[in-house]
Amino acid sequence: MRASTVLSRFRNLFTARTLVIGVPMVWLFALAALPLLIVLDISLAHMNITSVSSLWQWSDDELTLKFNFGNYLYLGDDSLYFNTYLSSVKYAAMTTLYCLALGYPFAYFIARAPSHLRPMLLMLVMLPFWTSFLLRIYAWKALLADNGVVNTTLMNLGWLATPIHMMHTSFSLTIGMVYAYLPFMVLPLYATLVKLDERLLEASADLGASPLKTFWLVTVPLSKRGIIAGSLLVFIPAFGEYVIPELLGGARTLMIARVLWDEFFSNNDWPMASAVTIVMILLIIVPMALFNRYNDETKVGEKS
Repeated sequence: MRASTVLSRFRNLFTARTLVIGVPMVWLFALAALPLLIVLDISLAHMNITSVSSLWQWSDDELTLKFNFGNYLYLGDDSLYFNTYLSSVKYAAMTTLYCLALGYPFAYFIARAPSHLRPMLLMLVMLPFWTSFLLRIYAWKALLADNGVVNTTLMNLGWLATPIHMMHTSFSLTIGMVYAYLPFMVLPLYATLVKLDERLLEASADLGASPLKTFWLVTVPLSKRGIIAGSLLVFIPAFGEYVIPELLGGARTLMIARVLWDEFFSNNDWPMASAVTIVMILLIIVPMALFNRYNDETKVGEKS
């Protein structure tokens, strides 16, 4: 190959288009793919007294690979991990459903509000983010404690004789999760509903459909993308949530993030913790893959 051809191809590597694509790809590899590969590497290693063994061993001109699948097999054998994954999925799914039930009317109301009021309503949705996440969750402890604001108020009004125990229960955990993740459901739903074609709603009404029937048969199907996007934005972080179960859920609440913490910092078993992490990521990737597939099929259907 001629030197001029090689030089030309080398210059083509540094075109503006290559740089625009290359910089985010390098960023994603360095901050997403590489740490994940390191975690995968550790999950297949053995834990020595103070360090993790290497998967690679070079001796006598031979390269030996030593993969330890024992951690993954142990995950399948021990019911604690299965129950913890199941409990995490349950709470994440409950949080998603409650956020959808509360967030849809919120988003619908904002999308149908006069245009000059929408920025203020959206700001009210975002307002909690201006305060520290930890402080907001601690505030729920002050509200839901046996001697907290809710119980004290109800007892002062004479509606309760003894305080209701709400802290460190499924109720306190669920209400904290729904409060924290509700904006993640409202915003994508609003983005979908505000672009809804009003002519379709008018056509449905002209054909004799009631407002409820129009909402169910026209509005909801047209807002599917917002529902799916909001559900993923809520489900994925709720699945791996640590702070809220720790502060509001109590010791009996099984969540996978707490198991990860115990494996890393209490048991000092990094390979086991990494195996738990890899399985957790796989459980999260499945709904994301389904969403991407749904998006691709929808785009193909719209083009055809």
